[in-house]
Amino acid sequence: MLLMIFINLLQVAVVMLLSPLAVGILNRWKERLAGKKGPSIFQTYRDIWKLFHKDQIISDQSSWVFRAAPYIYFAAPILVTLLIPVLTSYPLFFAFVGDMIGGGFVLAMGGFFFTLAAIDAANPYGAMGASRTRMVGFLAEPVFMVVFFTVCFVANSTIPYIVQQQWVHPITNFFSPAHILICTAFFMLILAETGKIPVDNPSGHFELAMIDESKSLEFSGAGAALMKWAGCMKFFVLLCILMNVLVAPWGLASKVSAVQIALAIPLIFLKLLVAVGAITIVEASLAKLRLFRITAFLGLAFVIAVAAVLTRMIAI
Repeated sequence: MLLMIFINLLQVAVVMLLSPLAVGILNRWKERLAGKKGPSIFQTYRDIWKLFHKDQIISDQSSWVFRAAPYIYFAAPILVTLLIPVLTSYPLFFAFVGDMIGGGFVLAMGGFFFTLAAIDAANPYGAMGASRTRMVGFLAEPVFMVVFFTVCFVANSTIPYIVQQQWVHPITNFFSPAHILICTAFFMLILAETGKIPVDNPSGHFELAMIDESKSLEFSGAGAALMKWAGCMKFFVLLCILMNVLVAPWGLASKVSAVQIALAIPLIFLKLLVAVGAITIVEASLAKLRLFRITAFLGLAFVIAVAAVLTRMIAI
């Protein structure tokens, strides 16, 4: 039991330490595709370190929500990390505490407090970004529910570890049309949930056009550092679910072995780099959609998710 808890904590450490690197590589590759030199892949670490060493300024008019939001938003992806296969294909100590839908609700809870904090700060741009984020979330939640309904329908389970094994054994499930449609819909969902182009542009700093970034304008010091770090971890966790559970459920440690776990870390990071490369190509190839066009983008994701359900039902 103690060994399982240690491996679970190791998964958390991997997500916490490597998530800023994944975001840094994404930013670097995106700038390189645009013909620019781009920042260092370690720039995100420097930004977080710098913010931790700055003073935190909090308005006297803000409530406990504004003070607690960075910690809740930071803890949400860590809790989800305990539930999903990051390094191992066998269930760990906390594997059956929550399922995939529960993990989605935990991430949604962190985003909800982030939105409340943006409104609580009384910054008009924060409230504007919060309302737009809720609009995107309102459109993304049906896609999330249908995607995981289909996954559970195929695997007869909602536990990520069991779902991961279902795509591998039997291998025919992996090449089914329903599986391909699920992966496509979930990839589009990641773009929306993490504020990537075409839904949002995280590198844009025009207040009236911001969606996700405008919510963090009032945070400073350690609070801003936790928000930035938590955003990196949320992105990393969603990519882990996409790659380790759905797209490429291989390369995980299959035994309680220090050698296999040590080999799994670089292998899994290479898989995540493939997903980062795909997101980089999307962001470099497309322009940010107008606000009213986001509904069409997420509507298409919903149609693809429903098509996955119907395809699976017809196959049966």
